Amino acid sequence: MNGETQVANLIKSRRTVRLFKDDVVPEALLLELLNVAVWAPNHEHRQPWRFILFQGVARSIFAEAMVRTYSSEDREKYGPKKRAYLEAVPAHLIVLLKEDPRQKKWDEDYAAVCSLIQNFQLAAWERGLGVVWKTNHYNYDPGFRETVGAQPGEKIVGVLHIGYPDIVPPARPRIPAEELLTVFG
Repeated sequence: MNGETQVANLIKSRRTVRLFKDDVVPEALLLELLNVAVWAPNHEHRQPWRFILFQGVARSIFAEAMVRTYSSEDREKYGPKKRAYLEAVPAHLIVLLKEDPRQKKWDEDYAAVCSLIQNFQLAAWERGLGVVWKTNHYNYDPGFRETVGAQPGEKIVGVLHIGYPDIVPPARPRIPAEELLTVFG
């Protein structure tokens, strides 16, 4: 085990998964993972997050809402393929941030929600699930937001596509921290 901890190995082994098996992801498992993820550090214990889950037949609602954000030309060109892909992904979890107009609080809360998403990805990976965290243009589209249930004053921090991996991509190299660290002292 080259001196690394289980947590270090889990972090290094996690991959972004985009191709999933058809297997249903039990809602109970997703709730279990979310209940781990909510242990993310968050300033003043604000817990500034909320979740919306699309599974089963509701995946078509999510897919249609996303495809409607395309221009008519792109909808015709890419829509059927994208719709088929999104309807095949076992689960779509939208992670929302309760926005705060005070910049410092907003920054702290955004960081907390990002930490929650990373916790979720790691907990999911440990349980054999793959996740891809998407921050695409549709997160800002008013029609998409309304259809999926995002409320005024909430930012969609990410849409997580979740399922059992069909293909796990290889690791991609990282820049060593030594090349990025500036030390004073």
